[in-house]
Amino acid sequence: MKLLNGKTALITGASSGIGAAAARVLAREGAHVALTYRKNEEGARAVLAAVEAEGVRGKVYQADVADFDRAHAIVADVAETFGALEILVANAGANWDGVIWKMTEEQWDAVIATDLKGVFNYCRAVAPLFKEAGAGKIVNVASINGLRGKFGQANYAAAKAGVVGLSKTLARELARSNVNVNVVCPGLIGTEMIRAMPEEALAKSITEILLGRLGEPEDVAELIAFLASERARHITGEVIKVDGGQYV
Repeated sequence: MKLLNGKTALITGASSGIGAAAARVLAREGAHVALTYRKNEEGARAVLAAVEAEGVRGKVYQADVADFDRAHAIVADVAETFGALEILVANAGANWDGVIWKMTEEQWDAVIATDLKGVFNYCRAVAPLFKEAGAGKIVNVASINGLRGKFGQANYAAAKAGVVGLSKTLARELARSNVNVNVVCPGLIGTEMIRAMPEEALAKSITEILLGRLGEPEDVAELIAFLASERARHITGEVIKVDGGQYV
């Protein structure tokens, strides 16, 4: 039996990296998958094709996750198109690094808008739907840097720490409606962006990881699929690292 047979999931930021891997894994586990992208339409269409190749339905939406009204419109359309929406994976994120004494207001606002407000927007949009249904799964993607801080990432670390606090609060607020809310905190994952790092800098970063290797997007996606399933029905309010021991 597939973990998510017949369920419908909405994944933000799913045109590449962890979001794309989550879309493929959830589809493999039997879920219909709606996905959003901001700029990478080609990537999103490729992920859609992979989803549909699993024999499930899919749909793509262009969106800036910081747009509150667009989030609500997409959630409503997914519920109407697929007949239900049971799973939200709030994955979309961005970074714009700089030390605090050089960071601009634009850098701060842009990352907070995507990485924190974007998660709020989609959680806010699905909450009434899940409450009415008396069930639902929310998996928010943060980062180990939201737990420990990171030099040059005040905006990103603050946003991801905010996702943790938001998620714990939602776990409390939605528990009576049988809605599970959990957080996945990846460490250094071998996305295209990470693999494009200068070789020396990447090698130095890998020395932090106890297992001595980069994680892969699928490593995170497998945990997301588990948390989105009924096998995780008694898990809520948790923050789970997927980092190979990078932050112990």
